[in-house]
Amino acid sequence: MTLDQGLAFGLIGVTVLLFVWGRLPYDLVALLSLVAGVALGLVPASKAFDGFADDVVIIVASALVISSAVSRSGVVESAMRPLLPYLRKPRQQVPALAGAVMGLSVFTKNIGALAIFMPVALQLGRKTGTPASLLLMPMSFASLIGGLVTLVGTSTNIIVAKVRADVTGQPFGMFDFTPVGLGLAVAGLAFLSVGYRLLPRDRRPAGSLAAAFRIEAYTTEACLPAESPLVGATVGELEALGDGDVTVATVIRERFRRYVPGPDWRLAAGDVLLLDGEPEDLERLVARARLTLVGMQAAGGEMMVIEAVIPEGSALAGTTAAGVDLATRYGTALLAVSRSGAAITRRIGSVRLRAGDVVVLRAESERLADVLTEFGLLPLAERKLALGHSRRSYIPIAVLAGAMALVALHLVPVAMAFFGAAVLLLVLRVMTMHEAYETIEWPVIVLLGALIPVSDAVRATGGTDLIAGALSHAMHSVPPMLAIGLLLIAAMAVTPFLNNAATVLVMGPIGASLAQKLGLNPDPFLMAVSVGAACDFLTPIGHQCNTLVMGPGGYRFGDYARLGLPLSIMVIVVGTLLISLFWPVAPR
Repeated sequence: MTLDQGLAFGLIGVTVLLFVWGRLPYDLVALLSLVAGVALGLVPASKAFDGFADDVVIIVASALVISSAVSRSGVVESAMRPLLPYLRKPRQQVPALAGAVMGLSVFTKNIGALAIFMPVALQLGRKTGTPASLLLMPMSFASLIGGLVTLVGTSTNIIVAKVRADVTGQPFGMFDFTPVGLGLAVAGLAFLSVGYRLLPRDRRPAGSLAAAFRIEAYTTEACLPAESPLVGATVGELEALGDGDVTVATVIRERFRRYVPGPDWRLAAGDVLLLDGEPEDLERLVARARLTLVGMQAAGGEMMVIEAVIPEGSALAGTTAAGVDLATRYGTALLAVSRSGAAITRRIGSVRLRAGDVVVLRAESERLADVLTEFGLLPLAERKLALGHSRRSYIPIAVLAGAMALVALHLVPVAMAFFGAAVLLLVLRVMTMHEAYETIEWPVIVLLGALIPVSDAVRATGGTDLIAGALSHAMHSVPPMLAIGLLLIAAMAVTPFLNNAATVLVMGPIGASLAQKLGLNPDPFLMAVSVGAACDFLTPIGHQCNTLVMGPGGYRFGDYARLGLPLSIMVIVVGTLLISLFWPVAPR
Protein backbone atom coordinates (compact mmCIF):
# COMPACT_ATOMS: atom_id res chain seq x y z
CA MET A 1 0.00 0.00 0.00
CA THR A 2 1.39 3.40 -0.99
CA LEU A 3 1.23 6.53 1.14
CA ASP A 4 -1.42 8.10 -1.10
CA GLN A 5 -3.56 4.96 -0.90
CA GLY A 6 -3.27 4.94 2.88
CA LEU A 7 -4.26 8.60 3.05
CA ALA A 8 -7.21 8.01 0.71
CA PHE A 9 -8.46 5.07 2.79
CA GLY A 10 -7.98 7.06 5.98
CA LEU A 11 -9.97 9.96 4.55
CA ILE A 12 -12.85 7.68 3.52
CA GLY A 13 -12.73 5.97 6.92
CA VAL A 14 -12.94 9.26 8.83
CA THR A 15 -15.75 10.40 6.52
CA VAL A 16 -17.70 7.22 7.23
CA LEU A 17 -17.16 7.59 10.98
CA LEU A 18 -18.45 11.16 10.88
CA PHE A 19 -21.53 9.97 8.95
CA VAL A 20 -22.15 7.29 11.57
CA TRP A 21 -21.51 9.71 14.45
CA GLY A 22 -24.32 11.85 13.11
CA ARG A 23 -23.49 15.00 15.06
CA LEU A 24 -22.59 16.97 11.92
CA PRO A 25 -24.88 17.46 8.90
CA TYR A 26 -23.92 14.99 6.18
CA ASP A 27 -23.41 17.77 3.64
CA LEU A 28 -20.95 19.46 5.99
CA VAL A 29 -19.13 16.15 6.43
CA ALA A 30 -18.82 15.89 2.63
CA LEU A 31 -17.43 19.43 2.43
CA LEU A 32 -14.92 18.71 5.18
CA SER A 33 -13.88 15.55 3.33
CA LEU A 34 -13.30 17.56 0.14
CA VAL A 35 -11.21 20.19 1.95
CA ALA A 36 -9.16 17.45 3.62
CA GLY A 37 -8.67 15.73 0.26
CA VAL A 38 -7.25 18.92 -1.22
CA ALA A 39 -5.08 19.57 1.84
CA LEU A 40 -3.63 16.04 1.68
CA GLY A 41 -2.89 16.39 -2.02
CA LEU A 42 -5.32 13.63 -2.97
CA VAL A 43 -7.63 15.98 -4.88
CA PRO A 44 -5.97 18.54 -7.17
CA ALA A 45 -7.12 22.05 -6.25
CA SER A 46 -7.94 22.71 -9.90
CA LYS A 47 -10.41 19.80 -9.87
CA ALA A 48 -11.87 20.27 -6.39
CA PHE A 49 -15.17 21.64 -7.68
CA ASP A 50 -15.54 19.50 -10.76
CA GLY A 51 -18.08 17.38 -8.90
CA PHE A 52 -20.57 20.24 -8.86
CA ALA A 53 -20.45 20.36 -12.66
CA ASP A 54 -20.89 16.61 -13.00
CA ASP A 55 -23.89 15.36 -14.96
CA VAL A 56 -25.19 13.43 -11.96
CA VAL A 57 -25.63 16.66 -9.95
CA ILE A 58 -27.52 18.31 -12.81
CA ILE A 59 -29.76 15.28 -13.29
CA VAL A 60 -30.66 14.96 -9.59
CA ALA A 61 -31.43 18.69 -9.19
CA SER A 62 -33.49 18.80 -12.40
CA ALA A 63 -35.38 15.63 -11.46
CA LEU A 64 -36.39 17.18 -8.12
CA VAL A 65 -37.78 20.26 -9.87
CA ILE A 66 -39.71 18.15 -12.39
CA SER A 67 -41.08 15.85 -9.66
CA SER A 68 -42.31 18.85 -7.69
CA ALA A 69 -44.03 20.23 -10.78
CA VAL A 70 -45.75 16.88 -11.41
CA SER A 71 -46.87 16.83 -7.78
CA ARG A 72 -48.29 20.36 -8.01
CA SER A 73 -50.13 19.53 -11.25
CA GLY A 74 -52.67 17.40 -9.38
CA VAL A 75 -52.91 15.05 -12.37
CA VAL A 76 -51.81 11.99 -10.40
CA GLU A 77 -54.16 12.79 -7.54
CA SER A 78 -57.07 13.22 -9.97
CA ALA A 79 -56.26 9.91 -11.65
CA MET A 80 -56.40 8.12 -8.28
CA ARG A 81 -59.63 9.81 -7.14
CA PRO A 82 -62.12 7.41 -8.86
CA LEU A 83 -60.43 4.45 -7.13
CA LEU A 84 -60.56 5.83 -3.60
CA PRO A 85 -64.17 4.76 -2.79
CA TYR A 86 -63.19 1.15 -3.49
CA LEU A 87 -60.19 1.19 -1.18
CA ARG A 88 -61.87 0.55 2.15
CA LYS A 89 -59.52 -1.94 3.81
CA PRO A 90 -55.72 -2.11 4.18
CA ARG A 91 -55.60 -5.24 2.02
CA GLN A 92 -56.91 -3.10 -0.86
CA GLN A 93 -55.24 0.18 0.08
CA VAL A 94 -51.65 -1.05 0.46
CA PRO A 95 -51.35 -2.72 -2.99
CA ALA A 96 -53.07 0.22 -4.71
CA LEU A 97 -51.03 2.97 -3.04
CA ALA A 98 -47.73 1.06 -3.06
CA GLY A 99 -48.29 0.11 -6.70
CA ALA A 100 -49.10 3.69 -7.66
CA VAL A 101 -46.00 5.05 -5.93
CA MET A 102 -43.89 2.29 -7.45
CA GLY A 103 -45.21 3.01 -10.93
CA LEU A 104 -44.55 6.73 -10.69
CA SER A 105 -41.08 6.13 -9.22
CA VAL A 106 -40.12 4.42 -12.46
CA PHE A 107 -40.04 7.77 -14.27
CA THR A 108 -39.65 10.38 -11.53
CA LYS A 109 -37.40 10.76 -8.50
CA ASN A 110 -38.63 8.27 -5.89
CA ILE A 111 -38.91 10.85 -3.13
CA GLY A 112 -41.00 13.01 -5.46
CA ALA A 113 -43.33 10.11 -6.23
CA LEU A 114 -43.74 9.37 -2.53
CA ALA A 115 -44.46 13.03 -1.76
CA ILE A 116 -47.20 13.07 -4.42
CA PHE A 117 -49.10 10.15 -2.89
CA MET A 118 -48.53 10.76 0.82
CA PRO A 119 -51.42 13.27 1.14
CA VAL A 120 -53.69 10.82 -0.68
CA ALA A 121 -52.73 8.04 1.75
CA LEU A 122 -53.19 10.20 4.85
CA GLN A 123 -56.56 11.43 3.65
CA LEU A 124 -57.68 7.88 2.81
CA GLY A 125 -56.50 6.67 6.21
CA ARG A 126 -58.51 9.36 8.01
CA LYS A 127 -61.67 8.53 6.09
CA THR A 128 -61.46 4.74 6.50
CA GLY A 129 -59.82 4.52 9.93
CA THR A 130 -56.69 2.81 8.58
CA PRO A 131 -53.61 3.71 10.66
CA ALA A 132 -51.04 5.67 8.66
CA SER A 133 -48.41 3.24 9.97
CA LEU A 134 -49.84 0.49 7.76
CA LEU A 135 -49.69 2.58 4.59
CA LEU A 136 -46.68 4.88 4.61
CA MET A 137 -43.78 2.45 5.11
CA PRO A 138 -44.93 0.10 2.32
CA MET A 139 -45.24 3.16 0.09
CA SER A 140 -41.73 4.29 0.99
CA PHE A 141 -40.25 0.86 0.29
CA ALA A 142 -42.23 0.64 -2.96
CA SER A 143 -40.79 3.98 -4.09
CA LEU A 144 -37.26 2.66 -3.53
CA ILE A 145 -37.92 -0.51 -5.53
CA GLY A 146 -39.73 1.35 -8.32
CA GLY A 147 -36.73 3.61 -8.74
CA LEU A 148 -34.65 0.60 -9.81
CA VAL A 149 -36.52 0.17 -13.11
CA THR A 150 -35.06 3.08 -15.11
CA LEU A 151 -31.95 5.24 -15.13
CA VAL A 152 -33.69 8.30 -13.68
CA GLY A 153 -35.82 6.53 -11.07
CA THR A 154 -33.18 6.93 -8.37
CA SER A 155 -29.90 8.77 -8.03
CA THR A 156 -28.03 5.50 -7.40
CA ASN A 157 -28.72 4.35 -10.96
CA ILE A 158 -27.52 7.69 -12.31
CA ILE A 159 -24.29 7.47 -10.32
CA VAL A 160 -23.70 3.83 -11.29
CA ALA A 161 -24.11 4.85 -14.93
CA LYS A 162 -21.35 7.42 -14.38
CA VAL A 163 -19.09 4.78 -12.80
CA ARG A 164 -19.66 2.50 -15.80
CA ALA A 165 -18.76 5.33 -18.15
CA ASP A 166 -15.52 5.82 -16.21
CA VAL A 167 -14.71 2.10 -16.40
CA THR A 168 -15.87 1.12 -19.89
CA GLY A 169 -16.35 4.45 -21.64
CA GLN A 170 -20.10 3.83 -22.06
CA PRO A 171 -22.75 4.62 -19.40
CA PHE A 172 -25.81 2.51 -18.77
CA GLY A 173 -28.82 3.51 -20.91
CA MET A 174 -32.27 4.59 -19.78
CA PHE A 175 -33.77 1.09 -19.77
CA ASP A 176 -30.71 -1.07 -19.10
CA PHE A 177 -31.93 -1.37 -15.51
CA THR A 178 -35.43 -2.50 -16.51
CA PRO A 179 -35.08 -6.31 -16.67
CA VAL A 180 -33.70 -6.55 -13.13
CA GLY A 181 -35.69 -3.62 -11.72
CA LEU A 182 -39.03 -4.76 -13.13
CA GLY A 183 -38.61 -8.28 -11.74
CA LEU A 184 -37.77 -6.87 -8.31
CA ALA A 185 -40.72 -4.46 -8.54
CA VAL A 186 -43.20 -7.29 -9.20
CA ALA A 187 -41.78 -9.43 -6.41
CA GLY A 188 -41.58 -6.46 -4.04
CA LEU A 189 -45.18 -5.39 -4.62
CA ALA A 190 -46.39 -8.93 -4.07
CA PHE A 191 -44.52 -9.09 -0.76
CA LEU A 192 -45.67 -5.64 0.45
CA SER A 193 -49.30 -6.50 -0.34
CA VAL A 194 -49.24 -9.08 2.44
CA GLY A 195 -46.18 -8.07 4.45
CA TYR A 196 -47.74 -4.84 5.76
CA ARG A 197 -49.36 -7.02 8.43
CA LEU A 198 -45.95 -7.17 10.14
CA LEU A 199 -46.21 -3.46 10.96
CA PRO A 200 -47.63 -2.16 14.26
CA ARG A 201 -51.13 -0.65 14.18
CA ASP A 202 -50.82 1.45 17.33
CA ARG A 203 -48.34 4.05 16.08
CA ARG A 204 -49.45 7.67 16.12
CA PRO A 205 -48.00 10.50 14.02
CA ALA A 206 -45.47 12.76 15.67
CA GLY A 207 -46.69 16.25 16.48
CA SER A 208 -45.50 19.27 14.53
CA LEU A 209 -45.32 23.01 15.09
CA ALA A 210 -48.13 23.50 12.61
CA ALA A 211 -50.32 21.01 14.48
CA ALA A 212 -49.54 22.73 17.76
CA PHE A 213 -51.11 25.95 16.53
CA ARG A 214 -54.37 24.05 15.90
CA ILE A 215 -55.47 26.61 13.31
CA GLU A 216 -59.16 26.18 12.69
CA ALA A 217 -60.62 26.11 9.18
CA TYR A 218 -59.90 29.04 6.93
CA THR A 219 -62.57 30.94 5.06
CA THR A 220 -61.76 31.94 1.52
CA GLU A 221 -63.74 33.60 -1.25
CA ALA A 222 -64.11 32.20 -4.75
CA CYS A 223 -66.23 33.08 -7.75
CA LEU A 224 -68.04 30.52 -9.91
CA PRO A 225 -67.27 31.53 -13.52
CA ALA A 226 -69.56 30.74 -16.42
CA GLU A 227 -67.11 28.18 -17.84
CA SER A 228 -67.02 26.12 -14.64
CA PRO A 229 -68.53 22.62 -14.98
CA LEU A 230 -70.31 23.24 -11.65
CA VAL A 231 -72.68 25.88 -13.04
CA GLY A 232 -76.17 24.46 -12.40
CA ALA A 233 -74.84 21.82 -10.01
CA THR A 234 -75.82 21.59 -6.35
CA VAL A 235 -73.80 22.69 -3.34
CA GLY A 236 -73.56 19.03 -2.34
CA GLU A 237 -71.97 18.15 -5.66
CA LEU A 238 -69.46 20.99 -5.25
CA GLU A 239 -68.55 19.90 -1.71
CA ALA A 240 -68.06 16.33 -2.98
CA LEU A 241 -65.18 17.61 -5.13
CA GLY A 242 -63.46 18.54 -1.88
CA ASP A 243 -63.95 14.98 -0.61
CA GLY A 244 -66.17 16.30 2.17
CA ASP A 245 -63.38 18.39 3.70
CA VAL A 246 -64.65 21.77 2.43
CA THR A 247 -67.95 23.44 3.33
CA VAL A 248 -69.80 26.08 1.34
CA ALA A 249 -70.63 28.40 4.24
CA THR A 250 -72.29 31.25 2.31
CA VAL A 251 -73.39 32.02 -1.23
CA ILE A 252 -73.40 35.69 -2.25
CA ARG A 253 -75.55 36.44 -5.27
CA GLU A 254 -76.31 39.71 -7.02
CA ARG A 255 -73.48 41.36 -5.04
CA PHE A 256 -75.38 41.83 -1.77
CA ARG A 257 -77.73 38.87 -1.24
CA ARG A 258 -76.24 36.35 1.19
CA TYR A 259 -77.61 32.83 1.57
CA VAL A 260 -76.72 29.89 3.80
CA PRO A 261 -77.18 27.07 1.28
CA GLY A 262 -78.33 23.52 1.81
CA PRO A 263 -76.91 20.53 -0.09
CA ASP A 264 -79.59 20.84 -2.80
CA TRP A 265 -78.99 24.54 -3.47
CA ARG A 266 -78.38 25.14 -7.21
CA LEU A 267 -75.31 27.20 -8.13
CA ALA A 268 -75.38 29.89 -10.81
CA ALA A 269 -72.65 31.55 -12.85
CA GLY A 270 -71.26 34.57 -11.02
CA ASP A 271 -72.05 33.26 -7.53
CA VAL A 272 -69.48 34.25 -4.91
CA LEU A 273 -68.82 31.36 -2.53
CA LEU A 274 -67.38 31.57 0.97
CA LEU A 275 -65.60 28.25 1.52
CA ASP A 276 -64.41 26.80 4.84
CA GLY A 277 -61.59 24.28 5.03
CA GLU A 278 -57.86 23.63 5.30
CA PRO A 279 -55.63 25.36 2.71
CA GLU A 280 -54.78 22.11 0.89
CA ASP A 281 -58.44 21.05 0.73
CA LEU A 282 -59.54 24.50 -0.43
CA GLU A 283 -56.90 24.52 -3.17
CA ARG A 284 -57.99 21.07 -4.34
CA LEU A 285 -61.67 22.03 -4.58
CA VAL A 286 -60.94 25.39 -6.26
CA ALA A 287 -58.83 23.61 -8.90
CA ARG A 288 -61.28 20.78 -9.54
CA ALA A 289 -64.32 23.08 -9.80
CA ARG A 290 -62.37 25.67 -11.83
CA LEU A 291 -63.31 28.43 -9.44
CA THR A 292 -61.61 31.83 -9.44
CA LEU A 293 -59.96 32.50 -6.10
CA VAL A 294 -60.14 36.05 -4.83
CA GLY A 295 -56.88 37.91 -5.34
CA MET A 296 -55.52 35.50 -7.94
CA GLN A 297 -55.98 38.07 -10.70
CA ALA A 298 -52.98 39.98 -9.40
CA ALA A 299 -50.07 39.80 -11.82
CA GLY A 300 -46.42 40.05 -11.02
CA GLY A 301 -43.11 38.28 -10.92
CA GLU A 302 -42.21 35.90 -8.10
CA MET A 303 -45.41 35.47 -6.10
CA MET A 304 -45.28 34.25 -2.51
CA VAL A 305 -48.03 32.94 -0.22
CA ILE A 306 -47.69 33.06 3.54
CA GLU A 307 -49.70 32.58 6.74
CA ALA A 308 -49.48 35.33 9.35
CA VAL A 309 -51.03 36.15 12.72
CA ILE A 310 -52.48 39.60 13.43
CA PRO A 311 -51.09 40.51 16.87
CA GLU A 312 -52.41 43.07 19.36
CA GLY A 313 -51.51 46.56 18.26
CA SER A 314 -51.27 45.68 14.56
CA ALA A 315 -52.43 48.44 12.22
CA LEU A 316 -54.51 45.79 10.42
CA ALA A 317 -56.56 44.94 13.52
CA GLY A 318 -59.91 46.67 13.53
CA THR A 319 -59.90 47.44 9.82
CA THR A 320 -60.57 45.63 6.53
CA ALA A 321 -58.43 44.71 3.57
CA ALA A 322 -60.52 47.08 1.45
CA GLY A 323 -60.26 49.81 4.08
CA VAL A 324 -56.45 49.89 3.97
CA ASP A 325 -56.48 49.36 0.18
CA LEU A 326 -54.36 46.25 0.62
CA ALA A 327 -54.67 45.14 -3.01
CA THR A 328 -54.06 48.42 -4.83
CA ARG A 329 -51.73 50.26 -2.46
CA TYR A 330 -49.65 47.29 -1.33
CA GLY A 331 -50.15 44.84 -4.20
CA THR A 332 -51.15 42.18 -1.69
CA ALA A 333 -54.18 39.89 -1.85
CA LEU A 334 -55.95 38.61 1.27
CA LEU A 335 -56.76 35.02 0.26
CA ALA A 336 -58.24 33.60 3.44
CA VAL A 337 -58.97 34.27 7.11
CA SER A 338 -59.13 31.91 10.07
CA ARG A 339 -60.93 33.13 13.19
CA SER A 340 -61.16 30.81 16.17
CA GLY A 341 -64.69 30.29 17.40
CA ALA A 342 -66.40 32.56 14.90
CA ALA A 343 -67.94 32.02 11.48
CA ILE A 344 -67.19 34.46 8.67
CA THR A 345 -70.15 35.31 6.44
CA ARG A 346 -68.95 38.52 4.78
CA ARG A 347 -66.80 38.87 1.67
CA ILE A 348 -63.13 38.50 2.54
CA GLY A 349 -62.24 42.08 1.58
CA SER A 350 -64.90 43.53 3.87
CA VAL A 351 -64.23 41.34 6.93
CA ARG A 352 -63.17 43.52 9.87
CA LEU A 353 -60.02 41.81 11.03
CA ARG A 354 -59.21 41.22 14.69
CA ALA A 355 -56.13 40.55 16.77
CA GLY A 356 -55.60 36.78 16.81
CA ASP A 357 -56.91 36.22 13.28
CA VAL A 358 -54.69 34.14 11.03
CA VAL A 359 -54.58 35.40 7.45
CA VAL A 360 -53.23 34.03 4.18
CA LEU A 361 -51.58 36.72 2.05
CA ARG A 362 -50.27 36.59 -1.53
CA ALA A 363 -47.95 39.08 -3.20
CA GLU A 364 -44.54 39.49 -4.76
CA SER A 365 -41.96 38.42 -2.19
CA GLU A 366 -40.37 41.90 -1.87
CA ARG A 367 -43.70 43.65 -1.32
CA LEU A 368 -44.98 40.97 1.05
CA ALA A 369 -41.99 41.52 3.35
CA ASP A 370 -42.84 45.25 3.50
CA VAL A 371 -46.48 44.49 4.31
CA LEU A 372 -45.53 42.16 7.16
CA THR A 373 -43.26 44.84 8.60
CA GLU A 374 -45.65 47.78 8.16
CA PHE A 375 -48.63 46.02 9.74
CA GLY A 376 -46.59 44.19 12.37
CA LEU A 377 -47.80 40.75 11.26
CA LEU A 378 -46.19 37.57 12.61
CA PRO A 379 -45.49 35.08 9.80
CA LEU A 380 -45.96 31.34 10.34
CA ALA A 381 -43.24 29.82 8.21
CA GLU A 382 -43.70 26.18 9.27
CA ARG A 383 -46.28 25.16 6.68
CA LYS A 384 -46.00 25.30 2.88
CA LEU A 385 -49.40 26.34 1.56
CA ALA A 386 -51.01 24.98 -1.58
CA LEU A 387 -53.68 27.69 -1.59
CA GLY A 388 -52.59 30.42 -3.96
CA HIS A 389 -49.80 28.30 -5.45
CA SER A 390 -51.90 26.06 -7.65
CA ARG A 391 -50.42 25.19 -11.05
CA ARG A 392 -52.74 22.34 -11.93
CA SER A 393 -52.39 21.27 -15.56
CA TYR A 394 -51.09 18.52 -17.79
CA ILE A 395 -48.03 20.56 -18.80
CA PRO A 396 -45.57 18.91 -16.33
CA ILE A 397 -46.63 15.42 -17.44
CA ALA A 398 -46.25 16.38 -21.11
CA VAL A 399 -42.82 17.96 -20.53
CA LEU A 400 -41.63 14.93 -18.56
CA ALA A 401 -42.88 12.56 -21.28
CA GLY A 402 -41.07 14.61 -23.89
CA ALA A 403 -37.80 14.49 -21.96
CA MET A 404 -38.12 10.73 -21.46
CA ALA A 405 -38.80 10.22 -25.17
CA LEU A 406 -35.72 12.23 -26.17
CA VAL A 407 -33.56 10.14 -23.84
CA ALA A 408 -35.09 6.82 -24.89
CA LEU A 409 -34.47 7.64 -28.58
CA HIS A 410 -30.87 8.65 -27.78
CA LEU A 411 -31.46 12.11 -29.26
CA VAL A 412 -30.36 14.05 -26.18
CA PRO A 413 -28.16 13.10 -23.19
CA VAL A 414 -30.01 12.49 -19.92
CA ALA A 415 -28.56 15.53 -18.15
CA MET A 416 -29.47 17.91 -20.97
CA ALA A 417 -32.96 16.45 -21.40
CA PHE A 418 -33.86 16.85 -17.74
CA PHE A 419 -32.16 20.21 -17.38
CA GLY A 420 -34.02 21.46 -20.45
CA ALA A 421 -37.31 20.08 -19.10
CA ALA A 422 -36.83 21.91 -15.79
CA VAL A 423 -36.02 25.17 -17.58
CA LEU A 424 -39.06 24.77 -19.85
CA LEU A 425 -41.35 24.34 -16.83
CA LEU A 426 -40.00 27.60 -15.42
CA VAL A 427 -40.43 29.41 -18.75
CA LEU A 428 -44.03 28.17 -18.92
CA ARG A 429 -44.54 29.50 -15.36
CA VAL A 430 -45.62 26.11 -14.05
CA MET A 431 -43.62 27.09 -10.99
CA THR A 432 -41.67 30.16 -9.98
CA MET A 433 -37.92 30.39 -9.56
CA HIS A 434 -38.43 30.73 -5.80
CA GLU A 435 -40.47 27.52 -5.73
CA ALA A 436 -37.89 25.72 -7.85
CA TYR A 437 -35.06 26.68 -5.50
CA GLU A 438 -37.15 25.54 -2.52
CA THR A 439 -37.82 22.11 -4.01
CA ILE A 440 -34.16 21.23 -4.66
CA GLU A 441 -32.61 19.26 -1.80
CA TRP A 442 -29.44 21.30 -1.53
CA PRO A 443 -27.78 19.08 1.11
CA VAL A 444 -27.97 16.16 -1.34
CA ILE A 445 -26.53 18.32 -4.13
CA VAL A 446 -23.66 19.43 -1.88
CA LEU A 447 -23.03 15.83 -0.79
CA LEU A 448 -22.74 14.66 -4.39
CA GLY A 449 -20.66 17.60 -5.60
CA ALA A 450 -18.18 17.30 -2.72
CA LEU A 451 -17.81 13.51 -2.60
CA ILE A 452 -17.39 12.87 -6.34
CA PRO A 453 -13.78 14.22 -6.34
CA VAL A 454 -13.02 12.35 -3.09
CA SER A 455 -14.27 9.04 -4.48
CA ASP A 456 -12.32 9.68 -7.68
CA ALA A 457 -9.20 10.19 -5.54
CA VAL A 458 -9.56 6.69 -4.09
CA ARG A 459 -9.73 5.30 -7.62
CA ALA A 460 -6.92 7.51 -8.95
CA THR A 461 -4.50 6.39 -6.23
CA GLY A 462 -5.21 2.75 -7.04
CA GLY A 463 -7.11 2.20 -3.80
CA THR A 464 -10.10 0.56 -5.45
CA ASP A 465 -7.81 -1.85 -7.29
CA LEU A 466 -6.13 -2.71 -3.99
CA ILE A 467 -9.45 -3.53 -2.30
CA ALA A 468 -10.66 -5.39 -5.35
CA GLY A 469 -7.45 -7.42 -5.35
CA ALA A 470 -8.00 -8.43 -1.73
CA LEU A 471 -11.64 -9.31 -2.45
CA SER A 472 -10.74 -11.24 -5.59
CA HIS A 473 -8.17 -13.24 -3.61
CA ALA A 474 -10.81 -14.00 -0.98
CA MET A 475 -13.41 -14.85 -3.64
CA HIS A 476 -11.23 -16.62 -6.20
CA SER A 477 -12.94 -19.92 -5.46
CA VAL A 478 -16.41 -18.41 -4.95
CA PRO A 479 -18.95 -18.89 -7.78
CA PRO A 480 -19.59 -15.61 -9.64
CA MET A 481 -23.24 -15.58 -8.62
CA LEU A 482 -22.26 -15.75 -4.95
CA ALA A 483 -19.71 -12.95 -5.49
CA ILE A 484 -22.48 -10.77 -6.95
CA GLY A 485 -24.75 -11.56 -4.01
CA LEU A 486 -22.04 -10.74 -1.47
CA LEU A 487 -21.35 -7.41 -3.16
CA LEU A 488 -25.08 -6.62 -3.12
CA ILE A 489 -25.21 -7.43 0.61
CA ALA A 490 -22.15 -5.26 1.27
CA ALA A 491 -23.71 -2.28 -0.51
CA MET A 492 -26.99 -2.79 1.35
CA ALA A 493 -25.15 -2.98 4.69
CA VAL A 494 -23.11 0.16 4.10
CA THR A 495 -25.98 2.36 2.85
CA PRO A 496 -27.49 3.23 6.28
CA PHE A 497 -24.16 4.72 7.33
CA LEU A 498 -22.96 6.33 4.12
CA ASN A 499 -26.19 7.51 2.43
CA ASN A 500 -27.17 5.69 -0.76
CA ALA A 501 -25.48 8.18 -3.10
CA ALA A 502 -22.23 8.08 -1.14
CA THR A 503 -22.38 4.27 -1.05
CA VAL A 504 -22.41 4.06 -4.83
CA LEU A 505 -19.60 6.59 -5.13
CA VAL A 506 -17.44 4.41 -2.86
CA MET A 507 -18.62 0.88 -3.71
CA GLY A 508 -19.17 1.32 -7.46
CA PRO A 509 -15.49 1.60 -8.43
CA ILE A 510 -14.65 -1.24 -6.02
CA GLY A 511 -17.25 -3.50 -7.67
CA ALA A 512 -16.00 -2.69 -11.16
CA SER A 513 -12.39 -3.27 -10.13
CA LEU A 514 -13.32 -6.55 -8.43
CA ALA A 515 -14.92 -7.79 -11.65
CA GLN A 516 -11.81 -6.91 -13.63
CA LYS A 517 -9.56 -8.69 -11.10
CA LEU A 518 -11.71 -11.78 -11.45
CA GLY A 519 -11.65 -11.45 -15.25
CA LEU A 520 -15.42 -10.96 -15.38
CA ASN A 521 -17.86 -8.49 -16.93
CA PRO A 522 -18.17 -5.47 -14.57
CA ASP A 523 -21.83 -4.82 -15.48
CA PRO A 524 -23.46 -7.37 -13.12
CA PHE A 525 -21.25 -6.16 -10.25
CA LEU A 526 -22.26 -2.54 -10.88
CA MET A 527 -25.89 -3.63 -11.00
CA ALA A 528 -25.45 -5.36 -7.64
CA VAL A 529 -24.03 -2.17 -6.11
CA SER A 530 -26.92 -0.11 -7.51
CA VAL A 531 -29.59 -2.49 -6.19
CA GLY A 532 -27.96 -2.84 -2.78
CA ALA A 533 -27.42 0.90 -2.32
CA ALA A 534 -30.99 1.74 -3.37
CA CYS A 535 -32.64 -0.80 -1.07
CA ASP A 536 -32.18 0.37 2.50
CA PHE A 537 -35.22 -1.10 4.23
CA LEU A 538 -33.74 -1.47 7.72
CA THR A 539 -33.35 2.11 8.95
CA PRO A 540 -35.01 5.52 8.60
CA ILE A 541 -31.70 7.24 7.84
CA GLY A 542 -30.28 5.49 4.77
CA HIS A 543 -32.72 7.09 2.35
CA GLN A 544 -34.78 10.29 2.39
CA CYS A 545 -38.00 8.40 1.61
CA ASN A 546 -37.72 6.39 4.85
CA THR A 547 -37.00 9.57 6.78
CA LEU A 548 -39.96 11.34 5.16
CA VAL A 549 -42.54 8.83 6.45
CA MET A 550 -41.11 8.42 9.96
CA GLY A 551 -42.97 11.35 11.54
CA PRO A 552 -46.35 11.05 9.75
CA GLY A 553 -46.36 7.28 10.34
CA GLY A 554 -45.30 7.58 13.98
CA TYR A 555 -42.63 4.93 13.39
CA ARG A 556 -39.85 3.99 15.78
CA PHE A 557 -36.36 3.05 14.60
CA GLY A 558 -36.96 -0.67 15.12
CA ASP A 559 -40.23 -0.70 13.16
CA TYR A 560 -38.35 -0.56 9.86
CA ALA A 561 -36.71 -3.95 10.40
CA ARG A 562 -40.09 -5.62 10.98
CA LEU A 563 -41.02 -5.18 7.35
CA GLY A 564 -37.58 -4.35 5.99
CA LEU A 565 -35.61 -7.44 7.02
CA PRO A 566 -37.71 -10.04 5.16
CA LEU A 567 -37.97 -7.63 2.22
CA SER A 568 -34.18 -7.25 2.18
CA ILE A 569 -33.71 -11.01 2.12
CA MET A 570 -36.14 -11.26 -0.79
CA VAL A 571 -34.29 -8.53 -2.72
CA ILE A 572 -30.92 -10.24 -2.13
CA VAL A 573 -32.15 -13.61 -3.40
CA VAL A 574 -34.30 -12.39 -6.30
CA GLY A 575 -31.91 -9.58 -7.24
CA THR A 576 -28.89 -11.88 -7.42
CA LEU A 577 -30.78 -14.35 -9.60
CA LEU A 578 -32.08 -11.66 -11.95
CA ILE A 579 -28.70 -9.94 -12.29
CA SER A 580 -27.02 -13.24 -13.09
CA LEU A 581 -29.75 -14.06 -15.61
CA PHE A 582 -29.80 -10.79 -17.53
CA TRP A 583 -26.17 -9.70 -17.10
CA PRO A 584 -23.83 -12.64 -17.82
CA VAL A 585 -20.56 -12.49 -15.91
CA ALA A 586 -18.50 -13.71 -18.86
CA PRO A 587 -16.34 -10.85 -20.21
CA ARG A 588 -17.63 -9.31 -23.41
